[in-house]
Amino acid sequence: MIYFVAALSVGAVQAILQVPFLGPTYVHMLVVGWITQMIFGVAYWMFPKYSPETPRGNNTIAIATFVLLNTGLLVRVLAEPARAWRPDAVPGWPLAVAGVAQALAGVGFAINTWPRVKIR
Repeated sequence: MIYFVAALSVGAVQAILQVPFLGPTYVHMLVVGWITQMIFGVAYWMFPKYSPETPRGNNTIAIATFVLLNTGLLVRVLAEPARAWRPDAVPGWPLAVAGVAQALAGVGFAINTWPRVKIR
């Protein structure tokens, strides 16, 4: 919910102040921060159980997925507008790190969720 409210706030600021460099930040906060995490959370809790001992799969992978997704998103939320506003002052490597973290989160989600949905 925090990302949802924050994204709408960033969108409003962008519209009111006409600052186009906030556009990607707004989209990432809404799509990754709100929608993707909602999908991950619903899948984590509602998909068929993996086993009686570990009904939701590997909790360590689930936590790592959450941490990687949010860390990547927070780095992107800070670095992307700064780089768009002053590309000479902000290096591009934080965005690459953020992208890798988010990609690893997607892989972690797939690894942890796939055994719960494959045909048994």
